[in-house]
Amino acid sequence: MRRQVQRESELTRLDAPFSVHSIAWKNASIVNVCDSELIGRTLVEGKLKMHISKDFFGGELVGEEEATKIIRESAMISLAGERSVNIALTNKLGSPQAVREIEGVPFLMIYKF
Repeated sequence: MRRQVQRESELTRLDAPFSVHSIAWKNASIVNVCDSELIGRTLVEGKLKMHISKDFFGGELVGEEEATKIIRESAMISLAGERSVNIALTNKLGSPQAVREIEGVPFLMIYKF
């Protein structure tokens, strides 16, 4: 019997579907969370252009449980991608009215005071 081997990119999406990157800014920390397969994509809609860069969103690859914990504990969060944004909405940490889309990819920024 042959065993099906998954490619590394498939394993990344299945086992760690979120990329988390923290940035220290002044006296605060900004956490960027995105669906890992979006890293490196450039989205264009009219005059609006958004590059989901490895420098801004690329970081530690984590599963949903860890991503949820990070989003709950952070004060400033930038989210990109359907799975990442849905974590915030499901946990009532963000408003559906605040979600914006570029080429069908949802984005959400959260600031907790």
